[in-house]
Amino acid sequence: MKLKNLLLPLAMLLPMPVTAQSISQSQIEQFQSLPRAQQEALASQYGLDLDDIQSSGQRNQRPQDVQVVEPVASITDEDREQARREKEEDKKEQEAADKNGGLKPFGYDLFRGSPTTFAPVTEIPVPSEYTLGPGDVLRIQLWGKENQSLDLPISRDGTISFPQSGPMSLAGLSFDEARQQIRKQVSEQYIGVQASVSLGELRSMRVFVLGEARNPGSYSVSSLSTITNALYVSGGIKQTGSLRNLQHKRDGKLVGTLDLYELLLQGDSSNDNRLQPGDVIFIPSVGKRAGIEGEVHRPALYELKNENTLADLVGMAGGLTSQAYPQRINIERTNEDFLRIIAEADYTAAKGKKARIQAGDRVNIPSISDITGQYVEIAGAATRPGRFAWMPGMRVSSIIGNIDADLMSSADKRYAAIVRTDKSTDTISVLNLRLRKAIQNPGSEFDFQLEEKDKLLIFSDAGKVEREEELPEKSDEIEDEDRREFTRERLFEPVLRRLKSQATPSSPQRTIQITGPVRYPGEYPLPASRQLADAVFVAGGLKDSASLFNAEVARYTTDDDGIGKTRILNVNLADAMDGNGTLALQSRDRILIKSIPEFAKTSTIELKGEVRYPGEYTFRDGETLKQVIERAGGLTDNAFPRGAVFTRAKLRQLEAQRLREAEERLQGDLLGVQLEGDGLGGESADRAQQVEELLEDVQSSRPVGRMVVDLEAVVNDEGYQAIRLQDGDTLTVPTIPQSVTVFGEVQFPTSHLHQAGLTVDDYLDRSGGPTRQADESRVYVVRADGSVMLPEKSRWFGSRSQQLEPGDTIIMPIDVDRLNQLELWSNVSQIVYQMALGAAAVGNL
Repeated sequence: MKLKNLLLPLAMLLPMPVTAQSISQSQIEQFQSLPRAQQEALASQYGLDLDDIQSSGQRNQRPQDVQVVEPVASITDEDREQARREKEEDKKEQEAADKNGGLKPFGYDLFRGSPTTFAPVTEIPVPSEYTLGPGDVLRIQLWGKENQSLDLPISRDGTISFPQSGPMSLAGLSFDEARQQIRKQVSEQYIGVQASVSLGELRSMRVFVLGEARNPGSYSVSSLSTITNALYVSGGIKQTGSLRNLQHKRDGKLVGTLDLYELLLQGDSSNDNRLQPGDVIFIPSVGKRAGIEGEVHRPALYELKNENTLADLVGMAGGLTSQAYPQRINIERTNEDFLRIIAEADYTAAKGKKARIQAGDRVNIPSISDITGQYVEIAGAATRPGRFAWMPGMRVSSIIGNIDADLMSSADKRYAAIVRTDKSTDTISVLNLRLRKAIQNPGSEFDFQLEEKDKLLIFSDAGKVEREEELPEKSDEIEDEDRREFTRERLFEPVLRRLKSQATPSSPQRTIQITGPVRYPGEYPLPASRQLADAVFVAGGLKDSASLFNAEVARYTTDDDGIGKTRILNVNLADAMDGNGTLALQSRDRILIKSIPEFAKTSTIELKGEVRYPGEYTFRDGETLKQVIERAGGLTDNAFPRGAVFTRAKLRQLEAQRLREAEERLQGDLLGVQLEGDGLGGESADRAQQVEELLEDVQSSRPVGRMVVDLEAVVNDEGYQAIRLQDGDTLTVPTIPQSVTVFGEVQFPTSHLHQAGLTVDDYLDRSGGPTRQADESRVYVVRADGSVMLPEKSRWFGSRSQQLEPGDTIIMPIDVDRLNQLELWSNVSQIVYQMALGAAAVGNL
């Protein structure tokens, strides 16, 4: 297959005299890759000299670049040093910028980069004056009577080996001259064949970048490279180097100069000359600089050359922005005494534009003032807040035409405020606006006419915000802006500060305060009408808990001697809200809206268990437990009133607090036992384990809040103390029990069927007797009604032979004396007592 593919291009050359020079370089390389026998057969078939073909292939090979320095695979010390220098250079440049108020020199970032061997794109058109040299490759396309493509490199002696004509010298010729010469030779030697000549690969050359370059040195670049290409190669120019006077030298002579500002500001690259091998680009030190900042398009430090006027500097900075104020431009400069002074120039005048700029000047272009008139403003919970054009006769409905479209969903649509500025005195006043009525009735008395610079405040309705936050499915629709920021307190804050600051003895501070059951209590501007009803309206209106009978107004006044005092004025709130009140509010009045006593207060008690009609009952103030039980139909026949559990919320809270305190003390005692036990062996470990068990019991306990009552006496004994109820009380009446419970440090804590005649010891024996941690001397009994009996201290019996009743609970406590902790004994005894009460309350029901 290889032989066949090679024969085909060779056969195309048969009409011509076949020589080694008429075969392309690619054909020669393919021929040389064949076995020796096939090479000899082909050479014999077409009458070629095998040695001639091989020598021709060696002559047509393109000169290869000799790599003088081997690359280093890893980062070298030189690379690290280069990185360190660049870091220091960056630091110096930043320090210089800080000294100039943040201004940086213009244009240096464009060429800044990492040094590299730079080869530009070769697909760009080659200029006709391009000078050929060793290493360039000419691509010659022959067509017509014969078709053939040739890639002919220029050898080191400046020649190419053209088929059938031998070496052709092209070095030193321009590309256009070489093209004409090749076309002429093809037309003379090949009848009916035309040639198209183009440049293929380009040679590389070495140039020097010296002076204030970031990385001065020699660099390999393409033969089409220009001065700017070499600047990219070297990594750019230091900020201490000039951008206005780059020098291009050849053989020690100045060839030309390049002003990069012409390229950067005007796009003019006419002086960006092409480089020749050995050329030098020298970057001198930077010239005079002047800075410009403010309202220009490119604030920076600019290098001055021929520009010496303010107009020239503004032009380099891209001109003034639309927000510039050109009539008073500040120029900060150093005078002859080396002192910094400020000069001014009017840029709207010809003289100002021609103002001289000196080295070290710093020009500041100020901004125009904010909008000064012909506007009204909307702030707060509006969908489109901001400033709008004002026209005479404009009303509120002119800028808020639709409640749903122009206001946020959380907006308070009942009330808004208009902050108005008096042009003559520059003081403000506040008008209260009934927003919904104004929008729904355009042109009415509610739809106020707006004046120039009026500010309309739209407040949030706190109730709507809370309701929306309760709907998580709408959370994505809620805007990021926190609508709580549109409260009356926040939006009125700057207004109140302004009202207070503009107050004088002849014009007192026009603010009031309102407290009590209103929706938004706080400090507000004094209503223009001075009516109490308007003040309540501004505060969001009355809550349903407000009392309409009486309100108070605390007023600050001065007596005839000029001494301040406070008067309390009583107001009939119902008349004032109907507009029949005669009281006119004054500066600094404090309004107190009173609440209805015990408004909407309901107290309940829950009856459970053996009650005729159990349930949650609402009771009147002062009602007793007996009265509620009678309302519930009394107790059932199966009720066991002696074992009733009466709990109270306040007692439950107190017990919870005591349990927390006991837990904290036990944790401290446990730590003490563990610290004392280091090195004491197993005895200390046992004590620590016992304390841990007590701590776990305390942590698992739940407060009951039980109050011991004799329910049978409550129901049947008229002389028994009446139990006044509190909100949250609970009464649970169990059925008649048949068991006695043994609890604590016994072998098998459980409940036993009550049998008449059995004593405490009998029930303890039935539970397997005490454990080795038990304290038999402190056994006590919790009666069914919650009372506690200590058998050993009973005045009726001298031993634990007392007979028990159904529902009783025997408690066998732990022997805390074994722990050798007096403080721990008090803690544990309290905790065990609490646990016993809870166990008795739960176990007997």
